[in-house]
Amino acid sequence: MKFSMGLYLGANWGTVALYLVAALAGAGGVLFQSAGLERAGCRLAVAGVALHTLAIAYWWCEVGHGPYLAPHEVLGSDAWIVMACFLAFARLYPRVKPAALFAFPAAFVLQALSLSYHPDVRAIPATFRSAWLALHVGLYKIALGTLVIGLSFAVFYLLKAHSGRQWLKRLPPLETLDVYSHRFAGFAFIFWTIGMLAGSFWAHQSWGRFWGWDPTETWSLITCLMFGAYLHLRRFFHWSGSRAAWFYLACVLVSLISLFGMVTLSGSLHADYFK
Repeated sequence: MKFSMGLYLGANWGTVALYLVAALAGAGGVLFQSAGLERAGCRLAVAGVALHTLAIAYWWCEVGHGPYLAPHEVLGSDAWIVMACFLAFARLYPRVKPAALFAFPAAFVLQALSLSYHPDVRAIPATFRSAWLALHVGLYKIALGTLVIGLSFAVFYLLKAHSGRQWLKRLPPLETLDVYSHRFAGFAFIFWTIGMLAGSFWAHQSWGRFWGWDPTETWSLITCLMFGAYLHLRRFFHWSGSRAAWFYLACVLVSLISLFGMVTLSGSLHADYFK
């Protein structure tokens, strides 16, 4: 089938619209404890992910590589993984559903930002044709998806512990919120660490060295160490509650600097795919 840019962009804008309406319905479901709005939000999110999957597959077939070589591809696939991770975990663990209040808007913003960049067709360099790179990129994206869910529960904990707003009383108990933020931090740490190791093998395969102290590599290591410290403090020093939630927020901030800040603000080698 001949490639149509209009069809591709139409599918992406349709995804933006579905993610936006899903975010509004999901927020209504959480804030007003409306099962109907919650179901509608999830169904719209599923429809958005389905349309988004078709758009990514269509583009992938056209350009001949995965969605990791240009800003449009990177941000769009980030949006897809955030939404897909949320839907998968919400299916397995229904108590995760309130995280829609963060996951749906995050997916909408990332997808909308992806369309602020023109979808250029780029030839893939020889160094990018590696299974290690695919593993490296994929695991970091899954880590991002789990970070957003964990962030939701950390913020919910802080709000519920220090605010008497009525809608917060309908969230799970504080102990549950604390446990879920802890568990998703663990997921993120695992995916982030293995993704970083896979990136090291790809770097050795491509440039003959495992580590080069590139700004993105350095901040990625800082992020890994911070999440490791968070988990260590929880396990061996019994950190929990508000101070653990605040530390989690700090870890997420550093991870966002690593994922998005360094590729736009530094001379990192990783910035090449974001130009």
